[in-house]
Amino acid sequence: MVVEDIEDCFGQLEVESLGRSPDRSFAIRYNPRRNKSDTVENESTDWNLIQNDCFLPGKHSIFVRSWGCTHNTSDSEYMMGLLAQSGYEIVDNISKADLCILNSCTVKNPAEDQFRNEIQNVLNQNKKVIVSGCVSQSDYRASYLENISIIGVHQIDKVVEIVEETLKGNVVRYLSFRKQDNKKAGGASLQMPKIRRNKLIEIIAISTGCLNSCTYCKTKHARGKLGSYSIDEIVSRAQTAFEEGCKELWITSEDTGAYGRDIGTNLPELLNKIIKIIPEDCMMRIGMTNPPYILNHLDEMIKILLHPRVYAFLHIPVQSGCDEVLYDMKREYCIEDFCVIVEKIRKHIPDCTIATDIICGFPSETSDNFELSLNLVRKYKFPILFINQFYPRPGTPAAKMKRVPTNEVKNRSKKMTDLFNSYCPYENRNGQRYRILITEESKDRKHLVGHNKFYEQILVAKGDPRSRLGKWVEVKIIKTGKHYMIGEILSSSLPPASFLFAQSYLLNGNSNIIKTITTKPIKTIGIVFIGCLVLYRLSRIVFSHQRLK
Repeated sequence: MVVEDIEDCFGQLEVESLGRSPDRSFAIRYNPRRNKSDTVENESTDWNLIQNDCFLPGKHSIFVRSWGCTHNTSDSEYMMGLLAQSGYEIVDNISKADLCILNSCTVKNPAEDQFRNEIQNVLNQNKKVIVSGCVSQSDYRASYLENISIIGVHQIDKVVEIVEETLKGNVVRYLSFRKQDNKKAGGASLQMPKIRRNKLIEIIAISTGCLNSCTYCKTKHARGKLGSYSIDEIVSRAQTAFEEGCKELWITSEDTGAYGRDIGTNLPELLNKIIKIIPEDCMMRIGMTNPPYILNHLDEMIKILLHPRVYAFLHIPVQSGCDEVLYDMKREYCIEDFCVIVEKIRKHIPDCTIATDIICGFPSETSDNFELSLNLVRKYKFPILFINQFYPRPGTPAAKMKRVPTNEVKNRSKKMTDLFNSYCPYENRNGQRYRILITEESKDRKHLVGHNKFYEQILVAKGDPRSRLGKWVEVKIIKTGKHYMIGEILSSSLPPASFLFAQSYLLNGNSNIIKTITTKPIKTIGIVFIGCLVLYRLSRIVFSHQRLK
Protein backbone atom coordinates (compact mmCIF):
# COMPACT_ATOMS: atom_id res chain seq x y z
CA MET A 1 0.00 0.00 0.00
CA VAL A 2 1.16 3.51 -0.76
CA VAL A 3 0.19 6.15 1.79
CA GLU A 4 0.23 9.81 0.95
CA ASP A 5 0.37 12.82 3.22
CA ILE A 6 0.31 11.62 6.64
CA GLU A 7 0.91 7.33 8.57
CA ASP A 8 0.67 -8.29 9.47
CA CYS A 9 -0.99 -10.51 11.02
CA PHE A 10 -4.62 -11.12 10.41
CA GLY A 11 -7.11 -13.46 12.03
CA GLN A 12 -9.21 -16.21 10.52
CA LEU A 13 -12.49 -14.29 10.40
CA GLU A 14 -15.17 -14.94 7.84
CA VAL A 15 -16.22 -11.89 5.86
CA GLU A 16 -19.91 -12.43 6.61
CA SER A 17 -19.40 -12.94 10.38
CA LEU A 18 -17.95 -9.60 11.38
CA GLY A 19 -20.55 -8.73 13.98
CA ARG A 20 -22.49 -5.99 12.18
CA SER A 21 -25.40 -6.81 9.92
CA PRO A 22 -25.00 -5.85 6.25
CA ASP A 23 -26.73 -2.64 5.22
CA ARG A 24 -27.57 -2.70 1.53
CA SER A 25 -30.17 0.03 1.51
CA PHE A 26 -27.99 1.93 -0.94
CA ALA A 27 -26.38 -0.72 -3.12
CA ILE A 28 -26.08 -0.12 -6.83
CA ARG A 29 -25.13 -2.83 -9.30
CA TYR A 30 -25.05 -2.41 -13.02
CA ASN A 31 -23.11 -3.47 -16.05
CA PRO A 32 -21.33 -0.50 -17.66
CA ARG A 33 -22.53 -1.67 -21.07
CA ARG A 34 -26.14 -0.99 -20.11
CA ASN A 35 -27.81 2.36 -20.41
CA LYS A 36 -27.71 4.75 -17.48
CA SER A 37 -31.46 4.42 -17.18
CA ASP A 38 -31.00 0.74 -16.32
CA THR A 39 -29.02 1.54 -13.14
CA VAL A 40 -30.83 0.04 -10.18
CA GLU A 41 -30.80 1.71 -6.76
CA ASN A 42 -32.15 0.27 -3.50
CA GLU A 43 -32.71 -3.10 -5.15
CA SER A 44 -32.65 -6.36 -3.22
CA THR A 45 -29.79 -8.15 -4.93
CA ASP A 46 -29.27 -11.90 -4.86
CA TRP A 47 -25.50 -11.95 -5.09
CA ASN A 48 -25.49 -15.71 -5.72
CA LEU A 49 -27.10 -15.10 -9.09
CA ILE A 50 -24.09 -13.16 -10.32
CA GLN A 51 -21.94 -15.82 -11.94
CA ASN A 52 -19.08 -15.90 -14.38
CA ASP A 53 -17.53 -19.27 -15.14
CA CYS A 54 -14.25 -17.63 -16.14
CA PHE A 55 -13.83 -15.80 -12.84
CA LEU A 56 -11.83 -17.42 -10.02
CA PRO A 57 -12.13 -15.50 -6.72
CA GLY A 58 -8.85 -14.58 -5.05
CA LYS A 59 -6.64 -15.29 -8.08
CA HIS A 60 -5.75 -11.66 -8.77
CA SER A 61 -3.34 -9.02 -7.50
CA ILE A 62 -4.49 -5.78 -5.84
CA PHE A 63 -2.72 -2.44 -5.38
CA VAL A 64 -4.02 -0.04 -2.69
CA ARG A 65 -3.14 3.64 -2.50
CA SER A 66 -4.36 5.97 0.25
CA TRP A 67 -4.35 9.74 0.70
CA GLY A 68 -5.04 11.79 3.81
CA CYS A 69 -5.50 11.06 7.49
CA THR A 70 -4.69 8.08 9.70
CA HIS A 71 -8.38 7.10 9.62
CA ASN A 72 -8.00 6.56 5.87
CA THR A 73 -4.80 4.61 6.48
CA SER A 74 -6.60 2.32 8.91
CA ASP A 75 -9.44 1.77 6.42
CA SER A 76 -6.92 0.75 3.76
CA GLU A 77 -5.20 -1.64 6.16
CA TYR A 78 -8.54 -3.34 6.87
CA MET A 79 -9.35 -3.65 3.17
CA MET A 80 -5.96 -5.21 2.46
CA GLY A 81 -6.42 -7.63 5.35
CA LEU A 82 -9.81 -8.78 4.09
CA LEU A 83 -8.52 -9.20 0.54
CA ALA A 84 -5.43 -11.13 1.65
CA GLN A 85 -7.61 -13.38 3.79
CA SER A 86 -9.66 -14.17 0.69
CA GLY A 87 -6.57 -15.16 -1.28
CA TYR A 88 -5.78 -11.96 -3.18
CA GLU A 89 -2.17 -10.89 -3.55
CA ILE A 90 -1.44 -7.36 -2.28
CA VAL A 91 1.24 -5.71 -4.44
CA ASP A 92 3.22 -2.49 -4.06
CA ASN A 93 3.07 -1.23 -7.63
CA ILE A 94 0.31 -0.46 -10.12
CA SER A 95 2.17 -2.30 -12.87
CA LYS A 96 1.93 -5.56 -10.91
CA ALA A 97 -1.79 -5.21 -10.18
CA ASP A 98 -4.91 -6.51 -11.90
CA LEU A 99 -7.03 -4.03 -9.95
CA CYS A 100 -6.30 -0.83 -8.02
CA ILE A 101 -8.16 0.56 -5.01
CA LEU A 102 -7.71 4.32 -4.57
CA ASN A 103 -8.68 5.61 -1.12
CA SER A 104 -9.35 9.35 -1.38
CA CYS A 105 -9.19 12.44 0.87
CA THR A 106 -11.47 15.46 0.47
CA VAL A 107 -9.75 17.90 2.85
CA LYS A 108 -7.74 19.78 0.21
CA ASN A 109 -8.02 20.41 -3.52
CA PRO A 110 -4.47 19.11 -4.26
CA ALA A 111 -5.23 15.72 -2.68
CA GLU A 112 -8.41 15.40 -4.73
CA ASP A 113 -6.54 16.45 -7.89
CA GLN A 114 -3.94 13.73 -7.27
CA PHE A 115 -6.75 11.23 -6.74
CA ARG A 116 -8.42 12.16 -10.04
CA ASN A 117 -5.12 12.00 -11.91
CA GLU A 118 -4.36 8.59 -10.43
CA ILE A 119 -7.73 7.23 -11.60
CA GLN A 120 -6.84 8.24 -15.14
CA ASN A 121 -3.34 6.83 -14.76
CA VAL A 122 -4.76 3.44 -13.72
CA LEU A 123 -7.30 3.41 -16.55
CA ASN A 124 -4.60 4.35 -19.06
CA GLN A 125 -2.75 1.19 -18.03
CA ASN A 126 -5.88 -0.88 -18.74
CA LYS A 127 -6.27 -1.77 -15.08
CA LYS A 128 -9.57 -2.08 -13.27
CA VAL A 129 -10.16 0.50 -10.57
CA ILE A 130 -12.27 0.86 -7.43
CA VAL A 131 -12.46 4.09 -5.45
CA SER A 132 -13.11 4.63 -1.76
CA GLY A 133 -12.73 7.34 0.86
CA CYS A 134 -14.29 10.74 1.42
CA VAL A 135 -14.21 12.11 -2.15
CA SER A 136 -16.06 9.18 -3.68
CA GLN A 137 -18.52 9.03 -0.76
CA SER A 138 -19.53 12.69 -1.02
CA ASP A 139 -19.22 13.13 -4.82
CA TYR A 140 -20.30 9.71 -6.10
CA ARG A 141 -22.33 11.34 -8.90
CA ALA A 142 -19.25 13.12 -10.32
CA SER A 143 -18.79 12.47 -14.03
CA TYR A 144 -15.20 11.26 -13.64
CA LEU A 145 -16.48 8.49 -11.31
CA GLU A 146 -19.02 7.22 -13.83
CA ASN A 147 -18.80 3.44 -14.39
CA ILE A 148 -16.44 3.03 -11.41
CA SER A 149 -17.22 0.88 -8.36
CA ILE A 150 -17.26 2.68 -5.00
CA ILE A 151 -16.61 1.44 -1.47
CA GLY A 152 -18.36 3.79 0.97
CA VAL A 153 -16.52 4.95 4.08
CA HIS A 154 -18.85 2.85 6.26
CA GLN A 155 -18.78 -0.20 3.98
CA ILE A 156 -15.13 -1.22 3.83
CA ASP A 157 -16.06 -4.73 4.99
CA LYS A 158 -17.72 -5.18 1.55
CA VAL A 159 -14.39 -4.83 -0.24
CA VAL A 160 -14.13 -8.51 -1.23
CA GLU A 161 -17.62 -8.54 -2.78
CA ILE A 162 -16.96 -5.31 -4.63
CA VAL A 163 -13.58 -6.49 -5.93
CA GLU A 164 -15.07 -9.75 -7.18
CA GLU A 165 -17.94 -8.01 -8.97
CA THR A 166 -15.63 -5.39 -10.49
CA LEU A 167 -13.29 -8.07 -11.81
CA LYS A 168 -16.34 -9.68 -13.45
CA GLY A 169 -17.08 -6.42 -15.25
CA ASN A 170 -19.86 -5.12 -12.98
CA VAL A 171 -20.03 -1.79 -11.19
CA VAL A 172 -20.99 -1.98 -7.52
CA ARG A 173 -21.52 0.87 -5.08
CA TYR A 174 -22.08 0.58 -1.32
CA LEU A 175 -22.64 4.05 0.12
CA SER A 176 -25.02 3.86 3.08
CA PHE A 177 -24.19 4.64 6.72
CA ARG A 178 -24.37 2.02 9.46
CA LYS A 179 -27.03 2.15 12.15
CA GLN A 180 -27.53 0.47 15.51
CA ASP A 181 -30.68 1.01 17.58
CA ASN A 182 -31.76 3.63 15.02
CA LYS A 183 -28.56 5.62 15.67
CA LYS A 184 -25.56 6.13 13.42
CA ALA A 185 -22.95 3.52 14.32
CA GLY A 186 -19.18 3.80 14.13
CA GLY A 187 -18.85 1.89 10.87
CA ALA A 188 -17.55 -1.53 9.88
CA SER A 189 -16.40 -3.88 12.65
CA LEU A 190 -13.06 -3.19 14.31
CA GLN A 191 -12.38 -6.93 14.53
CA MET A 192 -11.60 -7.40 10.84
CA PRO A 193 -8.18 -8.68 9.72
CA LYS A 194 -5.52 -6.11 8.84
CA ILE A 195 -2.32 -5.75 6.90
CA ARG A 196 -0.59 -2.88 8.66
CA ARG A 197 1.54 -0.33 6.84
CA ASN A 198 3.86 -0.60 9.83
CA LYS A 199 3.56 -3.88 11.72
CA LEU A 200 4.52 -2.10 14.96
CA ILE A 201 1.75 0.51 14.79
CA GLU A 202 -1.95 -0.15 15.25
CA ILE A 203 -4.36 2.61 14.18
CA ILE A 204 -7.80 2.45 15.76
CA ALA A 205 -10.54 4.79 14.56
CA ILE A 206 -12.65 5.18 17.71
CA SER A 207 -15.49 6.92 15.87
CA THR A 208 -16.54 8.26 12.49
CA GLY A 209 -17.93 11.69 11.70
CA CYS A 210 -18.09 14.65 14.06
CA LEU A 211 -20.38 17.08 15.88
CA ASN A 212 -19.14 20.21 14.14
CA SER A 213 -20.36 22.11 11.08
CA CYS A 214 -17.22 23.96 10.02
CA THR A 215 -18.00 26.09 6.99
CA TYR A 216 -14.82 25.15 5.08
CA CYS A 217 -14.86 21.38 5.68
CA LYS A 218 -16.23 18.76 3.33
CA THR A 219 -15.25 15.71 5.36
CA LYS A 220 -18.55 15.75 7.24
CA HIS A 221 -20.37 15.41 3.90
CA ALA A 222 -18.67 12.02 3.63
CA ARG A 223 -18.27 10.80 7.21
CA GLY A 224 -21.51 12.27 8.56
CA LYS A 225 -22.50 12.90 12.16
CA LEU A 226 -20.62 11.41 15.09
CA GLY A 227 -20.85 7.63 15.42
CA SER A 228 -18.76 6.16 18.24
CA TYR A 229 -17.65 2.58 18.68
CA SER A 230 -18.24 1.02 22.10
CA ILE A 231 -15.44 1.05 24.66
CA ASP A 232 -15.46 -2.76 24.77
CA GLU A 233 -15.01 -3.04 20.98
CA ILE A 234 -12.12 -0.57 20.97
CA VAL A 235 -10.35 -2.15 23.95
CA SER A 236 -10.76 -5.59 22.38
CA ARG A 237 -9.18 -4.35 19.14
CA ALA A 238 -6.28 -2.79 21.08
CA GLN A 239 -5.73 -6.03 22.98
CA THR A 240 -5.59 -7.97 19.72
CA ALA A 241 -3.06 -5.53 18.27
CA PHE A 242 -0.72 -5.85 21.25
CA GLU A 243 -1.00 -9.64 21.10
CA GLU A 244 0.03 -9.43 17.43
CA GLY A 245 3.21 -7.55 18.35
CA CYS A 246 2.27 -3.88 17.95
CA LYS A 247 4.29 -1.44 20.06
CA GLU A 248 2.38 1.77 19.38
CA LEU A 249 -1.34 2.40 19.46
CA TRP A 250 -2.65 5.42 17.56
CA ILE A 251 -6.10 6.57 18.59
CA THR A 252 -7.72 8.44 15.71
CA SER A 253 -10.99 9.83 14.35
CA GLU A 254 -12.27 13.02 12.77
CA ASP A 255 -12.33 14.48 16.31
CA THR A 256 -11.16 12.22 19.14
CA GLY A 257 -12.29 14.71 21.79
CA ALA A 258 -15.94 14.29 20.80
CA TYR A 259 -15.78 10.53 21.32
CA GLY A 260 -18.69 8.98 23.20
CA ARG A 261 -21.05 11.93 23.30
CA ASP A 262 -23.53 9.93 21.23
CA ILE A 263 -23.36 6.81 23.41
CA GLY A 264 -23.16 8.25 26.92
CA THR A 265 -19.43 8.12 27.57
CA ASN A 266 -16.35 10.27 26.89
CA LEU A 267 -12.72 10.17 25.77
CA PRO A 268 -11.06 10.02 29.24
CA GLU A 269 -13.20 7.01 30.17
CA LEU A 270 -12.08 5.22 27.01
CA LEU A 271 -8.40 6.12 27.40
CA ASN A 272 -8.28 5.01 31.03
CA LYS A 273 -9.70 1.63 30.01
CA ILE A 274 -7.11 1.28 27.23
CA ILE A 275 -4.23 2.25 29.53
CA LYS A 276 -5.00 -0.75 31.72
CA ILE A 277 -4.19 -3.17 28.90
CA ILE A 278 -1.13 -1.42 27.38
CA PRO A 279 1.95 -3.64 27.91
CA GLU A 280 4.88 -2.18 29.82
CA ASP A 281 7.02 -1.65 26.71
CA CYS A 282 4.31 -0.10 24.50
CA MET A 283 2.95 3.42 24.00
CA MET A 284 -0.30 5.13 23.01
CA ARG A 285 -0.65 8.28 20.92
CA ILE A 286 -3.85 10.33 21.07
CA GLY A 287 -5.05 11.80 17.78
CA MET A 288 -6.51 15.16 16.80
CA THR A 289 -9.05 16.82 19.08
CA ASN A 290 -10.81 20.14 18.61
CA PRO A 291 -10.51 22.72 21.43
CA PRO A 292 -14.09 22.64 22.84
CA TYR A 293 -14.01 18.96 23.71
CA ILE A 294 -10.59 18.76 25.32
CA LEU A 295 -11.47 21.86 27.35
CA ASN A 296 -14.35 19.93 28.92
CA HIS A 297 -11.97 17.21 30.16
CA LEU A 298 -8.71 19.13 30.49
CA ASP A 299 -7.73 17.99 34.01
CA GLU A 300 -8.45 14.35 33.20
CA MET A 301 -6.53 14.60 29.92
CA ILE A 302 -3.49 16.08 31.67
CA LYS A 303 -3.40 13.10 34.04
CA ILE A 304 -3.65 10.73 31.08
CA LEU A 305 -0.83 12.50 29.21
CA LEU A 306 1.34 12.12 32.31
CA HIS A 307 0.97 8.35 32.25
CA PRO A 308 4.30 6.70 31.36
CA ARG A 309 2.71 4.65 28.57
CA VAL A 310 1.02 7.62 26.89
CA TYR A 311 2.87 10.09 24.68
CA ALA A 312 2.65 13.65 26.02
CA PHE A 313 1.46 14.84 22.62
CA LEU A 314 -1.74 16.52 21.43
CA HIS A 315 -2.85 17.81 18.04
CA ILE A 316 -5.30 20.68 18.65
CA PRO A 317 -6.17 22.63 15.46
CA VAL A 318 -6.80 26.32 16.15
CA GLN A 319 -7.18 27.35 12.44
CA SER A 320 -7.07 31.11 13.16
CA GLY A 321 -5.90 33.50 15.85
CA CYS A 322 -8.92 35.77 15.32
CA ASP A 323 -12.30 35.31 17.02
CA GLU A 324 -14.15 36.92 14.10
CA VAL A 325 -12.69 34.43 11.65
CA LEU A 326 -13.39 31.52 14.00
CA TYR A 327 -17.02 32.66 14.18
CA ASP A 328 -17.28 32.66 10.37
CA MET A 329 -15.69 29.21 10.34
CA LYS A 330 -18.27 28.02 12.92
CA ARG A 331 -15.48 26.64 15.09
CA GLU A 332 -17.50 27.00 18.35
CA TYR A 333 -14.69 28.34 20.55
CA CYS A 334 -12.72 31.55 20.97
CA ILE A 335 -8.99 32.16 21.11
CA GLU A 336 -9.13 32.54 24.89
CA ASP A 337 -10.39 28.93 25.12
CA PHE A 338 -7.47 27.70 23.05
CA CYS A 339 -4.95 29.69 25.10
CA VAL A 340 -6.35 28.28 28.35
CA ILE A 341 -5.76 24.76 27.01
CA VAL A 342 -2.19 25.42 25.83
CA GLU A 343 -1.12 27.28 28.96
CA LYS A 344 -2.60 24.78 31.41
CA ILE A 345 -1.03 21.84 29.61
CA ARG A 346 2.35 23.57 29.47
CA LYS A 347 2.07 24.52 33.14
CA HIS A 348 1.66 20.89 34.19
CA ILE A 349 3.65 19.25 31.36
CA PRO A 350 6.18 21.86 30.17
CA ASP A 351 7.67 19.66 27.45
CA CYS A 352 4.34 18.39 26.09
CA THR A 353 4.30 18.58 22.29
CA ILE A 354 1.29 20.56 21.08
CA ALA A 355 0.69 20.57 17.32
CA THR A 356 -1.82 22.86 15.64
CA ASP A 357 -3.19 23.98 12.26
CA ILE A 358 -3.57 27.41 10.68
CA ILE A 359 -5.68 28.23 7.60
CA CYS A 360 -4.27 31.18 5.66
CA GLY A 361 -6.64 33.27 3.56
CA PHE A 362 -10.07 32.19 4.80
CA PRO A 363 -12.64 34.32 2.89
CA SER A 364 -13.46 36.72 5.75
CA GLU A 365 -9.85 37.02 6.97
CA THR A 366 -8.42 40.55 6.77
CA SER A 367 -4.75 41.48 7.05
CA ASP A 368 -5.31 42.45 10.68
CA ASN A 369 -7.06 39.14 11.34
CA PHE A 370 -4.12 37.29 9.86
CA GLU A 371 -1.70 39.26 12.02
CA LEU A 372 -3.47 37.82 15.07
CA SER A 373 -2.71 34.33 13.76
CA LEU A 374 0.95 35.29 13.38
CA ASN A 375 0.98 36.64 16.93
CA LEU A 376 -0.46 33.38 18.25
CA VAL A 377 2.35 31.38 16.63
CA ARG A 378 4.96 33.87 17.88
CA LYS A 379 3.59 33.51 21.41
CA TYR A 380 3.57 29.72 21.65
CA LYS A 381 6.17 28.67 19.05
CA PHE A 382 4.40 25.42 18.25
CA PRO A 383 6.95 22.69 17.42
CA ILE A 384 4.57 21.22 14.83
CA LEU A 385 2.48 23.57 12.69
CA PHE A 386 0.33 22.52 9.74
CA ILE A 387 -0.01 25.55 7.46
CA ASN A 388 -2.83 25.36 4.92
CA GLN A 389 -3.92 27.75 2.21
CA PHE A 390 -7.69 28.09 2.05
CA TYR A 391 -9.26 25.94 -0.66
CA PRO A 392 -12.97 26.37 -1.48
CA ARG A 393 -14.39 22.88 -1.24
CA PRO A 394 -17.48 22.45 -3.45
CA GLY A 395 -20.71 22.27 -1.51
CA THR A 396 -19.39 24.00 1.61
CA PRO A 397 -20.70 27.38 2.87
CA ALA A 398 -17.20 28.89 2.69
CA ALA A 399 -17.04 28.13 -1.04
CA LYS A 400 -19.84 30.68 -1.56
CA MET A 401 -18.07 33.46 0.35
CA LYS A 402 -16.09 36.22 -1.33
CA ARG A 403 -12.53 34.97 -1.59
CA VAL A 404 -9.26 36.59 -0.63
CA PRO A 405 -7.18 37.10 -3.81
CA THR A 406 -5.05 34.06 -4.58
CA ASN A 407 -1.79 36.02 -4.51
CA GLU A 408 -2.65 37.33 -1.05
CA VAL A 409 -3.47 33.83 0.20
CA LYS A 410 -0.07 32.63 -1.02
CA ASN A 411 1.63 35.65 0.53
CA ARG A 412 0.05 34.97 3.92
CA SER A 413 0.98 31.32 3.71
CA LYS A 414 4.60 32.29 3.00
CA LYS A 415 4.66 34.71 5.95
CA MET A 416 3.37 32.00 8.27
CA THR A 417 5.90 29.51 6.90
CA ASP A 418 8.76 31.99 7.32
CA LEU A 419 7.69 32.61 10.92
CA PHE A 420 7.54 28.89 11.65
CA ASN A 421 11.00 28.38 10.15
CA SER A 422 12.45 31.26 12.19
CA TYR A 423 12.62 29.27 15.42
CA CYS A 424 13.97 25.86 16.35
CA PRO A 425 12.01 23.94 18.98
CA TYR A 426 14.98 21.70 19.73
CA GLU A 427 17.71 24.28 20.31
CA ASN A 428 19.81 23.72 23.43
CA ARG A 429 18.97 19.99 23.40
CA ASN A 430 22.50 18.77 22.60
CA GLY A 431 23.74 16.52 25.37
CA GLN A 432 20.30 15.70 26.76
CA ARG A 433 19.39 12.06 27.25
CA TYR A 434 16.13 10.36 26.35
CA ARG A 435 14.67 6.91 26.13
CA ILE A 436 13.03 6.32 22.78
CA LEU A 437 10.89 3.62 21.20
CA ILE A 438 12.13 2.82 17.67
CA THR A 439 9.25 2.12 15.29
CA GLU A 440 10.30 2.82 11.69
CA GLU A 441 13.01 3.47 9.15
CA SER A 442 13.78 6.98 7.92
CA LYS A 443 13.24 7.97 4.30
CA ASP A 444 16.99 8.17 3.68
CA ARG A 445 17.28 4.52 4.85
CA LYS A 446 20.34 5.50 6.90
CA HIS A 447 18.55 5.97 10.19
CA LEU A 448 15.87 4.43 12.35
CA VAL A 449 13.19 6.68 13.80
CA GLY A 450 12.15 6.69 17.43
CA HIS A 451 10.14 8.94 19.72
CA ASN A 452 10.62 9.99 23.33
CA LYS A 453 7.88 10.52 25.91
CA PHE A 454 6.93 13.81 24.23
CA TYR A 455 6.65 12.23 20.77
CA GLU A 456 9.67 14.17 19.54
CA GLN A 457 11.32 12.52 16.55
CA ILE A 458 14.82 11.23 17.27
CA LEU A 459 16.97 9.49 14.63
CA VAL A 460 19.62 6.88 15.41
CA ALA A 461 22.15 5.23 13.12
CA LYS A 462 20.68 2.23 11.35
CA GLY A 463 23.98 0.35 11.40
CA ASP A 464 24.26 0.30 15.19
CA PRO A 465 23.52 -3.29 16.30
CA ARG A 466 21.74 -1.93 19.38
CA SER A 467 19.15 -0.08 17.27
CA ARG A 468 16.32 -2.41 16.34
CA LEU A 469 12.73 -1.81 15.37
CA GLY A 470 10.33 -2.26 18.27
CA LYS A 471 13.01 -1.75 20.92
CA TRP A 472 13.66 0.91 23.55
CA VAL A 473 17.09 2.53 23.61
CA GLU A 474 18.72 5.26 25.65
CA VAL A 475 20.24 8.04 23.54
CA LYS A 476 22.22 11.24 23.96
CA ILE A 477 21.36 14.06 21.55
CA ILE A 478 24.32 14.99 19.35
CA LYS A 479 22.60 17.09 16.67
CA THR A 480 19.32 18.97 16.26
CA GLY A 481 17.29 20.09 13.25
CA LYS A 482 13.99 21.84 12.69
CA HIS A 483 11.86 18.71 12.76
CA TYR A 484 14.03 16.12 14.46
CA MET A 485 17.01 15.35 16.68
CA ILE A 486 19.82 12.86 16.12
CA GLY A 487 20.82 10.66 19.01
CA GLU A 488 23.82 8.53 19.88
CA ILE A 489 22.81 5.22 21.45
CA LEU A 490 24.09 4.77 25.00
CA SER A 491 22.27 1.61 25.98
CA SER A 492 19.79 -0.85 24.56
CA SER A 493 19.29 -2.80 27.80
CA LEU A 494 16.58 -0.82 29.52
CA PRO A 495 14.39 -1.00 32.59
CA PRO A 496 10.61 -1.06 32.10
CA ALA A 497 9.04 1.89 30.30
CA SER A 498 7.74 3.29 33.60
CA PHE A 499 11.28 4.54 34.25
CA LEU A 500 11.05 6.65 31.08
CA PHE A 501 9.28 9.48 32.84
CA ALA A 502 11.65 9.39 35.82
CA GLN A 503 14.90 9.64 33.91
CA SER A 504 13.98 11.72 30.86
CA TYR A 505 11.74 14.16 32.73
CA LEU A 506 11.99 14.20 36.51
CA LEU A 507 15.77 13.90 36.50
CA ASN A 508 15.99 16.95 34.22
CA GLY A 509 14.76 19.18 37.04
CA ASN A 510 11.02 19.23 36.41
CA SER A 511 9.80 17.34 39.49
CA ASN A 512 8.66 20.53 41.21
CA ILE A 513 6.50 21.65 38.27
CA ILE A 514 4.03 18.84 37.75
CA LYS A 515 1.79 18.55 40.76
CA THR A 516 -0.11 15.36 40.36
CA ILE A 517 -0.51 12.10 38.58
CA THR A 518 -2.57 10.32 41.18
CA THR A 519 -3.51 13.34 43.35
CA LYS A 520 -0.21 12.94 45.28
CA PRO A 521 2.69 15.41 44.97
CA ILE A 522 4.89 14.52 42.04
CA LYS A 523 7.97 15.21 44.17
CA THR A 524 7.17 12.15 46.28
CA ILE A 525 6.56 10.04 43.20
CA GLY A 526 9.79 11.37 41.74
CA ILE A 527 11.75 10.27 44.80
CA VAL A 528 10.25 6.78 44.50
CA PHE A 529 11.14 6.65 40.79
CA ILE A 530 14.68 7.85 41.46
CA GLY A 531 15.11 5.31 44.25
CA CYS A 532 13.97 2.50 41.97
CA LEU A 533 16.26 3.75 39.23
CA VAL A 534 19.27 3.80 41.57
CA LEU A 535 18.53 0.23 42.67
CA TYR A 536 18.21 -0.81 39.04
CA ARG A 537 21.56 0.78 38.15
CA LEU A 538 23.25 -0.89 41.13
CA SER A 539 21.84 -4.27 40.13
CA ARG A 540 23.22 -3.77 36.62
CA ILE A 541 26.69 -3.00 38.02
CA VAL A 542 26.62 -6.07 40.27
CA PHE A 543 25.42 -8.26 37.40
CA SER A 544 28.16 -6.95 35.10
CA HIS A 545 30.80 -7.55 37.80
CA GLN A 546 29.63 -11.14 38.28
CA ARG A 547 29.80 -11.77 34.54
CA LEU A 548 33.39 -10.50 34.46
CA LYS A 549 34.30 -12.99 37.16
